[in-house]
Amino acid sequence: MRYHRSDIVERAVDILDQYGLPDLSMRRIASELGLQPSALYHHFTSKQVLLAAVADELLTRGDRPDADGLSWDERVIGQSRGLRDAMLAFRDGAELVATVHAFGLGARTPHARLAATIRDGGFDESFSRAAATTIMHFVFGHVSDEQTHLQANSVGAIDDVVGGGTDRADKASFELGLTLILDGIRLRHHAASAVG
Repeated sequence: MRYHRSDIVERAVDILDQYGLPDLSMRRIASELGLQPSALYHHFTSKQVLLAAVADELLTRGDRPDADGLSWDERVIGQSRGLRDAMLAFRDGAELVATVHAFGLGARTPHARLAATIRDGGFDESFSRAAATTIMHFVFGHVSDEQTHLQANSVGAIDDVVGGGTDRADKASFELGLTLILDGIRLRHHAASAVG
């Protein structure tokens, strides 16, 4: 049977969700498809390129369009929530997406979308990109911590009460942190408006 790139990514997503990022190897993916590992290199030049495709697939599956009629900052909140939810939907999703983004191989769409939304708020290109990067780093860090806690709790490594709370508390701290960043962005806009 001849496999397409999308078939390989699909199987890789399944392996990631079932076994985690450490077990997402070219050998394991090939074995599950009944192929030699070298056959995967016809579609992906390296494991890193495959991981980028898997990260992009996770984000595509979790993508949701902006609601109509929202302000730029309301759209940023919605996009950040969507990014959080997409990464939490899969085992080790946060680690995968953050790593791929740091390597500059994939997961670029959320950053570009956030920067464009912030630009819509009247900010210049350079500031919009920097603000989007700050938001992305916050989301990656928060969700990585959240996902680690959830996974450790699920295998009994920590007690949820001792470990610091529930998903509701994590969501609340996520919302608060995002609000603090947006407050800083708005403050910058007001300061620039006062000077101009």
